Amino acid sequence: MSSNLKLYFVTGNENKLREVREMTKDLPISIEPFDADLPELQGDPEDVCREKCKIAYSKVKAPCIVEDTCLCFNALGGLPGVYIKWFLIKCGHEGLNKMLDGFDDRSAYAMCTFGLALNDGEPILFPGKTNGHIVRPRGTHNFGWDPVFEEDASKKTFAEMTAEEKNSCSHRSKALHSFLNYLKEHQNDISHAIENSESAKEEKKKE
Repeated sequence: MSSNLKLYFVTGNENKLREVREMTKDLPISIEPFDADLPELQGDPEDVCREKCKIAYSKVKAPCIVEDTCLCFNALGGLPGVYIKWFLIKCGHEGLNKMLDGFDDRSAYAMCTFGLALNDGEPILFPGKTNGHIVRPRGTHNFGWDPVFEEDASKKTFAEMTAEEKNSCSHRSKALHSFLNYLKEHQNDISHAIENSESAKEEKKKE
């Protein structure tokens, strides 16, 4: 794969960008941020990611990735799900806990789906899932709902983990590993898509 391979990550979240760059630092790939307003879609997580990816490509006009994350409480049939961002803003960490105070089941799962658009056709999706439980907040409070999600195997919240620990078990790392394996297996297709993208053609005209 060419060492100057660029893929645009359509996100305004610096924490997500940092995690993705950390996990791709040893690969011949450059993750470039592209900040664009994408609509908050509703529906099944994979359907939401698929549509976001199509909209992102229409803005970037070059191969790009998007990421969609949801936190699902089993006692609530998968809610808050894709709406976790807004639940967290309105309720906070304690509010998320109170949602489950009337239930015996505090199990949950975190799901991340990466979407890759090489053209304006159907995006390719890469889901990742990590099981855990909702607990009172523990650890640092600098990354979303990490303090209230305790990963089952380690019994640590994501917020209590080092970056290395989190990257070894998180929903995002699992989805990203699937995505990176795809990149390695389809190097020629990806390079061809980048070279023939509208964005790359525009850059060449400016040279």
